[in-house]
Amino acid sequence: MTGPAEVVAWRPQVPGLTEVLHARFADHAYPSHTHDAWTLLLVDDGAVRYDLDRHAHGASRAVVTLLPPGVPHDGRSELPTGFRKRVLYLEPAVLGADRVGRAVDRPELADEVLRDRVSRLHAALAPHAEDLEAQSRLAFVLERLGQHLDRAVEPPAAVRDSRVADALRQLLDARLVEGVDLGAAAARFGVTPTHLVRAFTRRHGLPPHRYLTGRRIDLARRLLLGGVPAAEVATAAGFYDQAHLTRHFRRMLATTPAAYARSA
Repeated sequence: MTGPAEVVAWRPQVPGLTEVLHARFADHAYPSHTHDAWTLLLVDDGAVRYDLDRHAHGASRAVVTLLPPGVPHDGRSELPTGFRKRVLYLEPAVLGADRVGRAVDRPELADEVLRDRVSRLHAALAPHAEDLEAQSRLAFVLERLGQHLDRAVEPPAAVRDSRVADALRQLLDARLVEGVDLGAAAARFGVTPTHLVRAFTRRHGLPPHRYLTGRRIDLARRLLLGGVPAAEVATAAGFYDQAHLTRHFRRMLATTPAAYARSA
């Protein structure tokens, strides 16, 4: 396969992430270089050969690849058909400098659960996506990566914590429009972000980001039926813009905000 590369990159407004990169390369080869961030790589098509700290490695759909900051590596397609990849760049502090050596020793992680979590995080990082959903999915990715780096991967323990679940629900209700930062909320209640999400989901039957979106849709419906124009309702109900509101409104009610307002 030959032809120009296809590259899409953006910086998400999610603490802990510095960049998202989606790319397809036909015959491009990366020269040896370093990053100041952790590089979390999914290969969706093809395969990649690379050297990390002068040792040969490979990346494919079968593994999730984690490259540590500050360590030289290169990259090239193993197949003549090229490769397609999705990459997240993580701030150094989210996994810690003390774990760099462990990632150098074993950068390939054969873990279907982790791959699914990373893929769902990419989906949640689409432009104008829900901040709380992206923060939640990142927390679960970091939890799993930390377990791999510490050589202690294990199923999560059941979380029953009605106190923090109800406290988070009250906080979400109070900050319906401006939203909630997951890390700040977890610190406020003295728990980890993943504990907070698991406790809320078990207690209330859905994750925090879905609860928040549902409550915002309820508010948008009241505003629409009250005669507020759809373009104004979006930001008044906590959505990024009218397109963001319309997407969630269709998903919830199978109609548009404008059509819903006209039905009154």
